[in-house]
Amino acid sequence: MTTRGRPVSLAKKIAHKAEVVKGRAKKTAGRLTGNRRLQAQGRRDQLKGNAKQAGAKVKDAFKH
Repeated sequence: MTTRGRPVSLAKKIAHKAEVVKGRAKKTAGRLTGNRRLQAQGRRDQLKGNAKQAGAKVKDAFKH
């Protein structure tokens, strides 16, 4: 199923935000436990979620 030509759905926006929150939690857990790998995974998840959110905002800006 494609969303081409349609604004980003609320469900996808929530999923993108959840990815950012999950990344923040992993990064914090990694920092508290001294686990660098978990910290890096958290940063990666956070960046991925932020990028998806930015893409959704751009897409919505051109569709409205």
